[in-house]
Amino acid sequence: MRVTVIDYKAGNLTSVLKALHHLGAETIVADGPEPIETADRIVLPGVGNFAATERLDATGITSAIRNAINLSIPFLGICVGMQWLYAGSSEAPEQDGLGYFPEMCTRFKEGAEKVPHVGWNSLDVRPDSPLLAGISSGEYVYFTHSYRAPVSADTSATTHYIEPFAAAVERGHVMGVQFHPEKSGEAGLRILRNFLAWRSA
Repeated sequence: MRVTVIDYKAGNLTSVLKALHHLGAETIVADGPEPIETADRIVLPGVGNFAATERLDATGITSAIRNAINLSIPFLGICVGMQWLYAGSSEAPEQDGLGYFPEMCTRFKEGAEKVPHVGWNSLDVRPDSPLLAGISSGEYVYFTHSYRAPVSADTSATTHYIEPFAAAVERGHVMGVQFHPEKSGEAGLRILRNFLAWRSA
């Protein structure tokens, strides 16, 4: 299994690579478009500001990922990598996302609870999710983020912090998780293992 992990200089690359290697995956790190369309799987890790995804456009990675998705290559976005699958984020309104999902990501509302949302929180899992197979509602995963995607028909797991938000999203072979599976213990490894094993129904 050859997994191409995108390096756009703002991702949590080392921890993701370590987790994938632990699961027996062969990895290729790509900071340009060349290896992407021949990948068996693609992972886009992300941390920090949504504006950093501009580098995906500038290097031609966005176009290569779009072509790979059209070729039905399974794709997983992590944290900001998941948010990038949407139309965009209010964190950087001038920067477009991929637009695979039509909604916008927005900041948590300020209130009694602190923003960012950092730490362990539980999932409410949709039972027919291939990505979350074997993960029960109530299991905990690790989050660190200030912006979140809204709950929609493509949401496969929700979490509540201030309000419900999309913790995981899936449409066919395109998947995203707002949390960090590489930092989420056995539950996170199970999710990554499911992604590596994903097959079209």
